[in-house]
Amino acid sequence: MTSITFDLDGAQVMVESSDGSLLDALRGPLGITSAKDGCSPQGQCGCCTVLVDGEPRVACVTPLRRVDGRQVTTIDGLAPDARERWAEAFCDAGASQCGFCTPGIIVRLEWLRRRGSLADDEAVGRSLAAHLCRCTGWQTIREAATVVARPANRGAMPPRDLGAASRRAAIEGHAAQVVAASVCLGAAPFADDTWPDDALVAVLGPDGSWVLADSVAQSRVSAARVQGRRTTVDAIPPLEVPDGSWDLTLRTSWVEPAYLELDVSWCEPGGEPHTVLANGGAFGGKVGSPLPAIARELAAEHGRAVVARWSREDAVRFGPKRPPIAAGVRADGSGVIRVVRTPGIADAITAAAPGLLVEEVDLVGPPTSTDLRGAGWAEAAVLVAVVTGEREIRSPDGALASAEVVDGAITVRVRCGDPLDPIVLRSFCIGAAHMAYSWVTSESIAVSAAGDIGDLTVRSFGIVRAADMPDVRVEIVPDEGPPVCGSDAVFAAVAAAVWRAHGTPPSWPTGLAVRAG
Repeated sequence: MTSITFDLDGAQVMVESSDGSLLDALRGPLGITSAKDGCSPQGQCGCCTVLVDGEPRVACVTPLRRVDGRQVTTIDGLAPDARERWAEAFCDAGASQCGFCTPGIIVRLEWLRRRGSLADDEAVGRSLAAHLCRCTGWQTIREAATVVARPANRGAMPPRDLGAASRRAAIEGHAAQVVAASVCLGAAPFADDTWPDDALVAVLGPDGSWVLADSVAQSRVSAARVQGRRTTVDAIPPLEVPDGSWDLTLRTSWVEPAYLELDVSWCEPGGEPHTVLANGGAFGGKVGSPLPAIARELAAEHGRAVVARWSREDAVRFGPKRPPIAAGVRADGSGVIRVVRTPGIADAITAAAPGLLVEEVDLVGPPTSTDLRGAGWAEAAVLVAVVTGEREIRSPDGALASAEVVDGAITVRVRCGDPLDPIVLRSFCIGAAHMAYSWVTSESIAVSAAGDIGDLTVRSFGIVRAADMPDVRVEIVPDEGPPVCGSDAVFAAVAAAVWRAHGTPPSWPTGLAVRAG
C-alpha cells in the first residue's frame, strides 16, 4: 500500500491506497459525496468534476497517485460566497432539477469565471461540452452562468414559495423532488450518497452474478469487468413500415433514457430498501428497477447492510428503452403502427390515436417499458398531429402544448393548470424540448440482430450538446385549473414541430439540426 497525501478543500488528507481513482478516494474513505458517479470509469458525463491545482479534472479517470502533493478542490471547497452565488443563480434560473450533474457543472463554470471567460457565451458552450445534463436542456444553466458573470443585470427576485416549486417538480418528474439552493450543491439524498459506512457493495460480474466487497473500488476489481465501448456499427430502426398507401411514415430507433443518477439501492437486513428514485423520476427509467429487491435479498443473505449498484453499462444493457415503432398513416389520422411488444403499449397508443391499428412485434433486444416519458402515446400523437396539420397536442394528463421552430428557435406554449412555480415549470418544459429535439435529430443506440447493445458509453447515445441546442422560448398560458404535468405534452409537441421543420423524413434520428438560436 502507498500513502497518498494531498490538500483537499483546504485540509491535508492522506489515503492509504495502491491504486484506484481520485473519485474512489473522494467518495470512499474521504466521504465527499458532492462529486457524483454518473459513468465511472468512462470519464464522459462530467458529474465528478473537481479542480486539481486549479484546473478542472474528471475525478473518475484521474489516478489517485497523480494528485499526490497537489491541491484538490471540490464544490464543497469553493469559497462560501462563490458557493452561495452559484447555488442562488442555479435555483433562481431553474438550472438544477434532480441536482445530480450540477456540482460538477458549477465547479467547471467557477473555473471559467476565475479565468474571466464566463461572459463569453462560446466559452461557456465549449466548457459545458465536457458535461451531460438530461433534465434542464442546458438553456437555464447558461442563463445562470450569465447571471453570475453579469450580476449587475440581475433584477431582484420576487418572493418564491419553494414548497410550491417542489410540488410542481414532483408533478413534472412523476416522483418526489425538492427544489432548494442546497440541491444545486449536491445535497439531494441520493441512494449512492446515503448508504451506511459498513455496508457491503455489490456489483455485477461478467457472468451476471453479484460480487460483494467492502468498497465500490474493491467490488469493481473483484468483478473483473472489462469496460464496454462504442460500436462502429450504425444504429438502424429495427422495424419495417407496414404495407399500405400512406401519406406519412415513420420509423424510430432504439434510444437510451440516459438518466444520470444510476440505479442504486441499499438495504439493512430485515429493513426496507432505499428507493432508486431519490430526487426525481429518471424519466420513468427506474420505476421498475430490480435493484431494491436485490439489495433486500443480498442483505438478508449476508446479515449486514448491502448496497447494490449498476454501472453505466449495466443501466444501458438492462434498463428499459422506449419501444421502437414503424408506422404508416393517412391524412385522416388512420393507419397502422408496428411497435415492439411491450405491456400496456397498445392501450397507450390507442388512447392518443384511436384511428391507428396497433401491431405488436416480438423482437430480440433490450427491455422496453411504457413507464418512459410519453412512450407510445407521444409517437402516436406526433404522427396524427403532423399528418392532420393539428398544432396542439393533449397529453394523457390533460395538458395542452404546441410548438413551432422559427428562425432557429423553438417556441412553446403550454397550458397545464395552476403553474405553482413558473420557474420550475419553464425549466421542465425546456428540458422536455431538449429531449424531444435530441430524440428526433440525433439519439440512437446500435442493437445487433442478436439483441446485443453496442453503444455502452455516455457519449455514444447522441445527446445534443449545449452549444448545439436551439433557444427555447416558453409561454405558460394562464390556467386556474388543478396542476397537471405539462412537460410531457411539450415533449410531444416539440418532437412534432422539429420533425415538421425537417420536412418529415421517414426515420428518426433525422441527422438534421436546427440552427441554434
